Amino acid sequence: MKLNELFEGLPEIEIKHLFSDSRKKRDDAIFFCVKGMMFDGHKFVDQAIENGAIVIVHSDDLNNQRDDIIYIKVKDVLEVFNRVADKFYGEPSHKMRIFGVTGTNGKSSTASIIKDLYNEFYECGYIGTIDIEYGNVKLPALLTTPDIDDLHGILKDMLDAGMKGCALEASSMGIEQRRIDSVNFDIAIFTNLTHDHLDYHGTMQNYFQAKKRFFDILDENAVAITNIDDEYGEKIVKDTKAKIVTYGIDNDADYHISSYQLLKNKTKFTLEFGSHSYDLETNLVARFNLYNLLAALVALIESGLSIEEIEPHLTNIHQISGRIDRIDDGQPFNIIVDYAHTPDGIEQLCQFAAAITPKDKRIIVVTGSAGKRDALKRPIMGSVLDKYCDMLVLTSEDSRDEDPYKIAEDIASGIEKTNYIIINDRYDAIRQAIDLAEPNDLIMVLGKGDERYMDMEYGKEEWMGDINACHDILKKYYFTEE
Repeated sequence: MKLNELFEGLPEIEIKHLFSDSRKKRDDAIFFCVKGMMFDGHKFVDQAIENGAIVIVHSDDLNNQRDDIIYIKVKDVLEVFNRVADKFYGEPSHKMRIFGVTGTNGKSSTASIIKDLYNEFYECGYIGTIDIEYGNVKLPALLTTPDIDDLHGILKDMLDAGMKGCALEASSMGIEQRRIDSVNFDIAIFTNLTHDHLDYHGTMQNYFQAKKRFFDILDENAVAITNIDDEYGEKIVKDTKAKIVTYGIDNDADYHISSYQLLKNKTKFTLEFGSHSYDLETNLVARFNLYNLLAALVALIESGLSIEEIEPHLTNIHQISGRIDRIDDGQPFNIIVDYAHTPDGIEQLCQFAAAITPKDKRIIVVTGSAGKRDALKRPIMGSVLDKYCDMLVLTSEDSRDEDPYKIAEDIASGIEKTNYIIINDRYDAIRQAIDLAEPNDLIMVLGKGDERYMDMEYGKEEWMGDINACHDILKKYYFTEE
């Protein structure tokens, strides 16, 4: 695209790339001097020029400007970056149906359910924590919500590949850092808000305001779908221009689940909206997944699909790897692997575990907590686990440069009655839980899901993944050769 198509009155020179990370090599590019949490792009202009920038967009004065470089001074670099990126990539979000999902828990599951079900009718992509998916393409995740340039580039690739929609996770940091400001959302969903990321946001009020901003910037053509059962559900859409639609189980809502039955391998429920009532069944399990499914159903119905069209597909929804992932290698006890890592997420999973485990059998949990992240939640996690579990094995989980034993002790400080042991090696911790299990007990391995790495002191280290570890331990140590 020509520079004069992006900035009126500037020369007609070819622009091939946009970027804000000066370390990347980008020929014939515009570099945007973004001020981030740790770095200020204004300090890396020379490096950006060395790596191919021919235009610099900045807000602060720059010394030693070169004659062969075009400098554009603006009031708000992020606002201009958003506008330019949207135009540079051909405004892809205006040509697809964009579903945005935000909240502490349930973003990945809700977005994945939307992608799965919408795909039955129109081709749909996904961008989020798990990965980036569209058509036959599956790429590693960048950030939960990618940076401005990456995000618009991915949306363009999806559009070019024939996608008619995209389900996008909107993280609080992505919202606050204005990565989604120029994305045209048709549907925006709020799942819930509980304790997490306070290492970044500082307070729950700041965390809430970051999430609320997502709904504040929607236009009047969008639909804001909010969980009325959450204490923040009404507040978060208070200032939105979008059409507001509510969903819930405990409280009356536009879309209301009036009754449900949780089973080990499926859920039966009654959905009411308008003047109609529908008895439905899904292969998804656990109450929190019922919320995720309900949010997705509301999004799809509000986008024009009917419940009659959607119903046949509810019993074959793809199970996200590492989310209530059942390990069944023939062992006489149950094993579930899940990504749950927040107090609320863990409690919801524990409630499901209590509902499906016989009263005279035990719930054994293997978990840890991330280092250099919200440490305040650790004793709260311990308190939640103490309420539901019979045995805890505390272990390493992305400890970074913190002592994993100290992290485990922080969790243990919230435990009053439940027996626990600390085993730093995660593989050995899972093995210990399996050694302890008796017939019909339930083991839950929490925190990592299907992640294949551990964030350690000097960066990411390879980890086989909790799912593979369970299979490997059962094969090597539980079952003996006949």
